[in-house]
Amino acid sequence: MKSLLNRRSVLAGPSHLVQVARENAADPVTPDDSEEAALAAAAGVASAVAAAGAPAAPTAEPARPVTTLRPVPVVPSQVSARGVQMADTAEIEWLAEEEALTPFRVFRSFAYSVSLLFHAKELTYYVALYQDGSLWRALKAADLEAAEAAFHHFEEQATRLSEGETRRAQLEAQNEQLARMIARSEAQAERLRTDLQRRGAQEQTVSNRQHQVRKEVSQLEAQRVAAQAHLNKAHRQIHQLNLTSNEGIPHLPNR
Repeated sequence: MKSLLNRRSVLAGPSHLVQVARENAADPVTPDDSEEAALAAAAGVASAVAAAGAPAAPTAEPARPVTTLRPVPVVPSQVSARGVQMADTAEIEWLAEEEALTPFRVFRSFAYSVSLLFHAKELTYYVALYQDGSLWRALKAADLEAAEAAFHHFEEQATRLSEGETRRAQLEAQNEQLARMIARSEAQAERLRTDLQRRGAQEQTVSNRQHQVRKEVSQLEAQRVAAQAHLNKAHRQIHQLNLTSNEGIPHLPNR
């Protein structure tokens, strides 16, 4: 009986299920009872449709949502939403060897560099991160806006990675500058020390010379005093001799 009703419902086309009210909702319903009730309702609806010649209006019943299974993306959702995917590094290296990539943007910070490359044949953008000239990471995008966002991301990453080298270069330059300043200061100090020594030696020479000059002056002054005394003695002798000589002159009368 059940098989016959199933065949009839299939041949008759799509049917509408009519909700059957139960007098007592607390009564348990077995699977056989529910199936028979559904088949009876389907037969009644089919006969009613055949008699009236028009489809009966279905009773409104809320549909139960069915969860749809979706494939898990290989690329993370936040990356896929932006139109960016992981790229094959070997493919990029091959395209670079074939000179099929046009550089749009290039950023370099010490050993790290980022390139925004355009593959015109496929209208595809590649963003590659290099370390010491070797391809490290790569992303692929279908539009320029998403590629530029990925480029800025790699640019920030390269900047962070090179912060240590940046600080090292600054410290090396500062140390070299300090070394030059120390060398100049030491050279200046040596020049001042040499100048002081030379000045001290010159002052000693001048002092010795002044002492020698004073000594010579004192000796010459003593010689002058002795000579002056000797001269005065000679003058006195001459004067005495003149007086003695004048005593021999006769006295002549005045006219």
